[in-house]
Amino acid sequence: MQLANPQYLWLFLVFIPLIIRYVYTARNARPTMGISSLKAYEGNRIPWRAAARHIMFVLRLGAIGCLIIILARPQVNDNWHTKSTEGTDIIIAMDVSSSMLAKDFKPDRLEASKVMANRFIDGRPDDNIGIVIFAGESLTGLPMTVDHAALKNYISELKLGMVEDGTAIGDGIATSINRLLGGKAKSKSIILLTDGSNNTGVVMPKDASKVAKDKGIKIYTIGVGTKGTAMVPAYMDALGNIQYERQQVVIDEDALKSIANETGGQYFRAVDNKTLANIFNVIDKLEKTKMDVRQFSHTEDDFAFWGWLLLALFGLEMVLRYTLFRTAP
Repeated sequence: MQLANPQYLWLFLVFIPLIIRYVYTARNARPTMGISSLKAYEGNRIPWRAAARHIMFVLRLGAIGCLIIILARPQVNDNWHTKSTEGTDIIIAMDVSSSMLAKDFKPDRLEASKVMANRFIDGRPDDNIGIVIFAGESLTGLPMTVDHAALKNYISELKLGMVEDGTAIGDGIATSINRLLGGKAKSKSIILLTDGSNNTGVVMPKDASKVAKDKGIKIYTIGVGTKGTAMVPAYMDALGNIQYERQQVVIDEDALKSIANETGGQYFRAVDNKTLANIFNVIDKLEKTKMDVRQFSHTEDDFAFWGWLLLALFGLEMVLRYTLFRTAP
């Protein structure tokens, strides 16, 4: 805790004249009467109320002290700090091509993938996670960060048309590798979700997976799509509405298995929402490693405790003054 106005602490010096005045007044405010002998009063004790009445002055000083501290503005300090934690560096590479709107998942492949990715992020609070999206080309959605709220917001806003249509798996992997190279964790992984086969881009998936292997990056590939046929986007009508046709689901599983095996990862086939959820649960058991995470805390005024204490002390003094220590006029 820090004080925004520490100079106000000098006001505590006002306690000195207040205490002197109280002692002087207490000694000289009592009525006196002359008597010939005190023998009749020997052995009598001072009533406890007379001794305890000074507590009201102590309560008043406490209330004034709380007011001084409030004027000094106690604050929670702004600072960067580093903590050591268990974590890994992860890039989630998501296919956002038009075929991801197929209806074999509820409500479609893309929306189901977004929901499961956000749940996965919720379960990895200490990981640096980034987002790469790809279709006909790839781009970094968000670089690796521990700001998981920003990650989830970005994923929730993913939609068709953010990049040119197509399926550039190799480019998606290459972009993901570039994002991971600056990470501090020993364990680095790519989770790649796609529902097709590489049909465009400048980097071949086989070449990208070899680079990932050389850099010690595991790739977990997920083929998203039922086995058989599904309602897949076919064309747009004159009003711009997507029209669907039932087509055979074709996923290049051999290529996805090869990518995973090359890098020490695993290949999974998600045929519906439930199996996709189970796959993310399995990947959640990734190896973790010690890493340092820098965190930022901002300054906030923090005088609520002193305010409530001031009211409590003042209120207690008033209650005692007009009840237990009430004096007759």
